[in-house]
Amino acid sequence: MKEKILQLSKEIEKHNYNYYVLDNPTISDFEYDAMLNELMALEMQYPEFKSPNSPTTRVGGEVQEGFAPVVHSVQMASLAKAFSYDELVSFDNSVKKLCPDAKYVVEYKIDGLSVSLEYRNGEFERGSTRGDGMVGEDVSENLKTVRTIPLTLNKDIPYLEVRGEVFMPVSAFEKLNSEREVEEQPLFANPRNAAAGSLRQHDSKITAKRNLDIFVFNIQQIEGVEIRKHTEGLLYLKSLGFKTSPVTKLHNSIQSAFDEIMEIGASRGNLGFDIDGAVIKVNDFSMREILGSTSNTPKWAIAYKFPAEQKETELRDITVQVGRSGVLTPTAELKPVRIAGSVVSRATLHNIDNIKTKDIRIGDKVIIQKAGEIIPEVVKSLPEKRNGSEIVFKMPEICPVCGGEVIRFDDEAATYCINSNCPAQRIRSIIHFASKDAMDIDGLGPAIVEQLCNENLISNYADLFYLTKAQLLGLERMADKSAQNLLDSIEISKSRGLDRVLCGLGIKHIGVKAAKSLAETFGDIDSIICATKEQLLSIYDFGDSMAESVIKFFASDFACDIINKLRFAGVDLTYTSNVEDDRFKDMTFVLTGTLSKYTRDEASTIIERFGGKTAGSVSKKTTYVLAGENAGSKLTKAESLGINIITEEQFEQMIQF
Repeated sequence: MKEKILQLSKEIEKHNYNYYVLDNPTISDFEYDAMLNELMALEMQYPEFKSPNSPTTRVGGEVQEGFAPVVHSVQMASLAKAFSYDELVSFDNSVKKLCPDAKYVVEYKIDGLSVSLEYRNGEFERGSTRGDGMVGEDVSENLKTVRTIPLTLNKDIPYLEVRGEVFMPVSAFEKLNSEREVEEQPLFANPRNAAAGSLRQHDSKITAKRNLDIFVFNIQQIEGVEIRKHTEGLLYLKSLGFKTSPVTKLHNSIQSAFDEIMEIGASRGNLGFDIDGAVIKVNDFSMREILGSTSNTPKWAIAYKFPAEQKETELRDITVQVGRSGVLTPTAELKPVRIAGSVVSRATLHNIDNIKTKDIRIGDKVIIQKAGEIIPEVVKSLPEKRNGSEIVFKMPEICPVCGGEVIRFDDEAATYCINSNCPAQRIRSIIHFASKDAMDIDGLGPAIVEQLCNENLISNYADLFYLTKAQLLGLERMADKSAQNLLDSIEISKSRGLDRVLCGLGIKHIGVKAAKSLAETFGDIDSIICATKEQLLSIYDFGDSMAESVIKFFASDFACDIINKLRFAGVDLTYTSNVEDDRFKDMTFVLTGTLSKYTRDEASTIIERFGGKTAGSVSKKTTYVLAGENAGSKLTKAESLGINIITEEQFEQMIQF
């Protein structure tokens, strides 16, 4: 029976390789499923014969509380980046100075997550994320669900560590977002974010459903086999059963390598997966030894980053959205086009001045791109392609939602609806109040807020705390359990604290950081209500407009009514500091660039936990600038002002003692 289970496992893995790596299935899905079901039944009957790397582990099932740290014995270094041909020539000169006969390979720079895969005696032992390059996280159970990762190698070698890039194919991403849209769940911004969220699921069954893929592109360590060149290594990895980074030719010159990069760039929209550049590597390992590395990057490789992808499409209409503060925002309704990892059908046009400056008209052919590869924007119109049917856009003279008066102030580009009872403002203000940064009321999505408003069960966000179960059960598709869960979430939110309440109130110019500063400075809502402009201006980063906005809000009848309702409902309107110690007291940090181990929110939380503050801009009052990869103008300004600049490694040292 042990032998039967082993043979069946090998047969299934062979079919996995044919289907997922070679894209050449040799049996039907029905036959494959029957084999897998047979194996699962045998393993249940004879669990003592089940291998830790059985094909059945690919369906997931392991639920983990957290991910254990993994110290990489070989650093998973990042790459130096080039944005122009001249920078590639400079790289080539430095290489050829020491290694005149160097040849290059060119690979896709996959837009995914870098991982390490370790094998011992031909069996998958551990998989981990890159982390900061030195320490990552053990995500072995989730990586086992990626069907293009072999769990047993075709050859029994003592030890092997490889590096690869896990990604989500475009088709899998679009399918996932379609499913989430039906379920009214938040959509992923792009395939990379979706892959990152999938790989770090604590329930591997969820990861298994996400159809992740991988390209393996490097041998980190190997025992028992000598590999001399990168191309040789890729061929060997392929023979072991890996899906490897496609390399087709060697290049004697940087011009030849650049020509291939341009070919890759031209095809990036048709690959079926996202790339954000191409990588040039020296092929010969002995030459890599000669060239060496800096503390962070190898000198034998460089990543060429493509400029923001731009596409032409048609601007079919311009609609106007009304925000929670009453701002009317014109939005471009576009002929759907795929760009930078997602299908775009809408893009903000910001305001009427932007539309006039770019001479954007309804019916125009336009060029769009994603700002920072995230937010869709219209770059320009193409007037030379007009046929005379295009329409010049004018901002509405009345609010498109409530029909109320709109106004534009002399010193602002925005146009406002000044009707405080505008339904659009009311709904969006309640959605904001319930959002994660504010009161974080789980289960209170836009659809439910709209139902509550349409049924006249609430007229503002304070009314949420007076809802009853009977009222909720009257809503469409609201069952007993979901109604109780929502009421429980609302009850829990009462203890979020003053800073979260202030953020949720939607005071103009007061976001997460300003709300926290207000709460820390004054301690309770009544002190803020009574604060003078001078007291408000004493807060770091508070200017005239912010101070005046706070005073104006709390002087209104609306605010008086809201605060009284919140107070009577038992909402905590005081602030309790979560500072663990004051090592960063009176210090202000500015974060810039991409951090490898933390998100900016996580780094900010750590700084605040130790009594420090974070700011969005560099000034003479800044204590430290924490600079990650691709730091931009903030780093330049900090250098000009002589501000202390720290790396992520230095930051780690500061928070560990």
